[in-house]
Amino acid sequence: MSSARLNLAVIVGSVREGRFGPVVADWFVEQAKRHDEFTISLIDLADVDLPLALPPTPPALQPELPRPEGMAELTRRLDAADAVVIVTPDYNRSFPASLKTAIDWHYTQWKAKPIGFVGYSGLSGGLLAIEQLRQVFNELHAHTVRDYVSFPSYYLLFSPDGTLREPHGPESAARAMLDQLLWWGSVLHDARRDRPQTADR
Repeated sequence: MSSARLNLAVIVGSVREGRFGPVVADWFVEQAKRHDEFTISLIDLADVDLPLALPPTPPALQPELPRPEGMAELTRRLDAADAVVIVTPDYNRSFPASLKTAIDWHYTQWKAKPIGFVGYSGLSGGLLAIEQLRQVFNELHAHTVRDYVSFPSYYLLFSPDGTLREPHGPESAARAMLDQLLWWGSVLHDARRDRPQTADR
């Protein structure tokens, strides 16, 4: 397994006005810092120029397709990532369109990398979005780790200053997920380096 510090990209999936995603993402980034095994890159899709149209050729068939200039930094940071965590709400029993757009403009940036999830919403805590995202990332040859973090009725769980009222359970869940991301991230990092030609098989 690789001994180098892994690059972890944390993606805020919602771009809705008044969204709670940045609060959840900041909390998770703090957990990842405490874990102390990753170099962390926080990506807020609200800062990315996401086009409404998708590319004429799927990125799986043309990995190096020309992308809009406003997406260049997103692509660079996804390329550099060894592991990814998606922070997502449930919107109409699914995940945000902004997140699907960012996913669909890329392919090799996800391939053979571990993906973790932090969900938040009303009753489901983001689990409806997470389960659909597992199917999407499976199609992209990514590996979604088993453990996740979920915040049902998130508006009751966080204080106005962004801290959790009862942190023990979510912190334990985050630690377990980060441990899995570290293991899979290390293994897959070495596999991509040593056997890149077999990644699609």
